[in-house]
Amino acid sequence: MRKLLFHLNCFEQGGAERVVSNLVNQLVQEDYEVIAATEWQGEVEFALDPKVRRISVGLRPEDEEKSRIAKIYLRFAYLHRLIREEKPDVVISFTRRPNYRALVSAIGTHVPVIPAVRQDPKSYYNTWADKLLMPTLYRLAKGCVFQTAEQMSYFPKSLQKRSRIILNPVNDKYLQAEIPQQKEKVVVQSGRLVDFKNQAMLFRAFIKVHEKHPDYILKLYGPDSGDGTREKLEEIIRQNHAEEYMLLMGGSDELQRELPKAEIYAFSSDYEGMPNALLEAMTLGMPVVATDCPCGGPATVIENGVNGILIPVGDEKAMTENINRLIEDEELREGLAGEALHIRERINGQAILQQWKEYIEEVLK
Repeated sequence: MRKLLFHLNCFEQGGAERVVSNLVNQLVQEDYEVIAATEWQGEVEFALDPKVRRISVGLRPEDEEKSRIAKIYLRFAYLHRLIREEKPDVVISFTRRPNYRALVSAIGTHVPVIPAVRQDPKSYYNTWADKLLMPTLYRLAKGCVFQTAEQMSYFPKSLQKRSRIILNPVNDKYLQAEIPQQKEKVVVQSGRLVDFKNQAMLFRAFIKVHEKHPDYILKLYGPDSGDGTREKLEEIIRQNHAEEYMLLMGGSDELQRELPKAEIYAFSSDYEGMPNALLEAMTLGMPVVATDCPCGGPATVIENGVNGILIPVGDEKAMTENINRLIEDEELREGLAGEALHIRERINGQAILQQWKEYIEEVLK
């Protein structure tokens, strides 16, 4: 039986955490022993299979009064000690800081590390420390999992040769969702209300869409991130007296039922890793207008004009024109929707699990 040690900050509800929770839950059903080593436990987390051993490697209550340098050292020391004690076959880490911790903590243990990069490196690995640590520490990795080729291109050539691109699996509830035949005159987006998703651009574009098609409304599903984006969107609504046709719906656990009621899905981000929300919309057979944002997530899954429409980042005019185009062209809408459904073959849970298992075995050989 292979023993795998996963390291991440927590299992609070987010993109990377969703992927890891699904993956570890599947792996323990496939005769793997899985340890989930996290820095902390969040208030609202994804559920883990009881077979997954959850171990905290974060700071302890008695550490809180220690110096900043001591705390940094202890974070590495606790993970290093766990790796030595458990002797896993491999350590798999997710996101930037856990990747750094895993690569450093495994030094001297002879345990290989596979970091998984989730964000846009240009936006997230941009401090002076990152510019030093990324090329230095990632060379220690036995391999690496990326989501796009563009993402991979930021890392050392030697690492790229032994790495793999694996997409995010979509939750089974989206694969099993019923897609209604009768659609509502709604354009929809889902995702946190946060600056880099540039929902303000979508709102401004939709004001112009509504002028031409006053029977259509926009619904935005997603929780508030607290960065001021919600307030900006509310101001756009107020200034344009758009309370009746641009709606902030809040978070929802029923997106697999709500999203496919709409005719069109609009994705407006300035940058992302591999956006789960976009994958979910395509899995639901929705015609999509999406920004071709770094680090190449939308372009990895959308062939422009075949299973979706790609537009330049921040291009309000292109967003307006292409939403109008889809509203007015039923044949195009249905064609894109039908082709989008084929994404299911690439990102169902079993397909992604198999890719991870094959890559783990490849690394360990």
